[in-house]
Amino acid sequence: MVGEYANSSAGPEGALATEAQHWSHSKAFDGGTENVTGGRGRRRGARKAGPCAGPYDDRVGQILAVARDATHRFSKPTLDSITLLAGLGVEGDAHAGTTVKHRSRVRRDPTQPNLRQVHLIHAELFDYAAEHGYRVSPGDLGENVTTSGVDLLGLSRGTRLQLGDEAVVEVTGLRNPCNQINGLHDGLMQKFIEVDATGKTVRLAGVMSVVVAGGVVRRGDSVRVLPVDGAHVPLDVV
Repeated sequence: MVGEYANSSAGPEGALATEAQHWSHSKAFDGGTENVTGGRGRRRGARKAGPCAGPYDDRVGQILAVARDATHRFSKPTLDSITLLAGLGVEGDAHAGTTVKHRSRVRRDPTQPNLRQVHLIHAELFDYAAEHGYRVSPGDLGENVTTSGVDLLGLSRGTRLQLGDEAVVEVTGLRNPCNQINGLHDGLMQKFIEVDATGKTVRLAGVMSVVVAGGVVRRGDSVRVLPVDGAHVPLDVV
């Protein structure tokens, strides 16, 4: 899949953002947004119950934070902007490339295509963690893009997301929560793996994607869902 995407270049990213000491994803950005956790009215597509339940539009959401790190550390520092490169991932990020870059997968087979170029997490997950006594902020879980208002976990495989004005990513599957999450907070990983009423394992730690179209993605940009044709295909671990 990744080999089909041609490489492209993009302009330099913005300067490092100053990290707020007490971050809250309900904060409105310039231009104004709905407080996605505080509002009582449910928007179209909102989940009625379950982990990370929240008011979801399923068409348009917002990018609350972007992050990258050139080294293989678990958490990533947040920035004002990042640049996505088609077929590669986030410019300057340790996980960018056409073949796998996550070290556990490199050990298994370094020639595997990289289906994990860009990691996205829904900020509603942070509220869910807070309900269980864990404070989690953007970039803490190693994601490149933190979104609000879009039900990432409910997307069909192959769904495309337009990030900002130019960049487009294609969702390939779910992130499998790993033990490194417990390095952030002891016991946190277990909160991101649920078993539903049917006995199915539900993974909550965001989605993985590949870059279809490059461009600059900024904190405060919109995220738009571009649905895939055909039947809904539930996301699986990649």
